[in-house]
Amino acid sequence: MMVNSTTTHFILGAYLNVGTLKYFYVILIVFLYILIIVANTSLIVVICMNRSLHEPMYLFLCSLFVNELYGSTGLFPFLLIQVLSDIHTVSAPLCFLQIFNLYSYANSEFCTLAIMSYDRYLAICCPLQYNTSMTPNKVGAFIILTWLYCFVKTMITLSLSVNLLLCGNIMNSIYCSNYLIVKLACTENKVNNIYGIFSTLISILVPLLPITFSYIKILKISFASSKATRQKAFNTCVPQLVSLFNFSFGCFFEILRTRFDMSSVPSELQVALSLYFGMIQPFLSPLMFGMQMSKIRNTYFYCCKMLMGHRAPT
Repeated sequence: MMVNSTTTHFILGAYLNVGTLKYFYVILIVFLYILIIVANTSLIVVICMNRSLHEPMYLFLCSLFVNELYGSTGLFPFLLIQVLSDIHTVSAPLCFLQIFNLYSYANSEFCTLAIMSYDRYLAICCPLQYNTSMTPNKVGAFIILTWLYCFVKTMITLSLSVNLLLCGNIMNSIYCSNYLIVKLACTENKVNNIYGIFSTLISILVPLLPITFSYIKILKISFASSKATRQKAFNTCVPQLVSLFNFSFGCFFEILRTRFDMSSVPSELQVALSLYFGMIQPFLSPLMFGMQMSKIRNTYFYCCKMLMGHRAPT
């Protein structure tokens, strides 16, 4: 059946028949989503309320935590509705809205981690020039430009897909994917395919180049410096690297899943790895940065003690 971009809905064909286990998955989704909201929001509040944390590194972290809330909000409520429903459909406008959310979230995640790696390079390798190189105005400009770049880039991607003539409305996925919509097109669209490859390469190379440059320089300085300097570099850089590798793994599988034939991979594993892309990173980031970085950890526990002290009966 031939349809066009005015199709009223898409069908998500990757949901498994979980039977009575659906309520267990609902509880699990709600529990994880609440943890993500509480963890990220509490760290945002701690950074915003404590003036000693109004430094470039923590402001970039604040932007990262906001992005985790942004991305998870585009996924978790949607999953909750789909798991509770027996008919896994999504309206076309909501589908494109979710694509915009998830794609801009992924781009912002990579770009923010790239800026954070560059910030650590300046702090560790060029400490005398750090305050003049990373001024509050430049920090604000970095954050604003990151979000604008990701939103504009995603809008271009969607503008090429929204008017495609489609020959179906079934996606083998548990959430909406732009490339899966492109694959539903009645004829091969070279513009979409070329831009899709170009956009994917840009999404990888733009953040990867400053990340690679920064950490090579940091490693050289660290190995040539004292033990205390190496320990400081380790404490600030390890959370960033763990977050980077974790998110890269999720994105790598998502690219493989949507662009190549994965029929040989069990459907249960495909669903699990597809969820890994959007579920683990928003939970891992506050855990890694909040617990590993002593200044945030100490401030957070101090604020908790103060709140408990105010609530204690006199």
